[in-house]
Amino acid sequence: AARLAWLEGLAGQNLAALPPSRNVLSSQDKEKKKKESILDLSKYIDKTIRVKFQGGREASGILKGFDPLLNLVLDGTIEYMRDPDDQYKLTEDTRQLGLVVCRGTSVVLICPQDGMEAIPNPFIQQQDA
Repeated sequence: AARLAWLEGLAGQNLAALPPSRNVLSSQDKEKKKKESILDLSKYIDKTIRVKFQGGREASGILKGFDPLLNLVLDGTIEYMRDPDDQYKLTEDTRQLGLVVCRGTSVVLICPQDGMEAIPNPFIQQQDA
């Protein structure tokens, strides 16, 4: 009943004088909400990139598109297979995947494929044969 009386009291008032609802965003707030991506991937469009994912998977492909959340579209994608005994070690085996959409939340690393060279891990003791 008290709530109904409050609503009836509003009937004669100018509603423009009321504070705006928290759920409604003004156009200025919407502009502030738009975030740009930290990375500028536009320079890698139509170039081959290498992507590492959470869980250790790695793939390379031609970047065809992306969005601010780092969702990627790769064409001609190749996945690099891991050693079944050691999940952190890549083997020479690959798998052709074709056109792939990579979810941005699982992307850990993005780098250009050209100029990439594997080096031994300097932080572990190398075992001499």
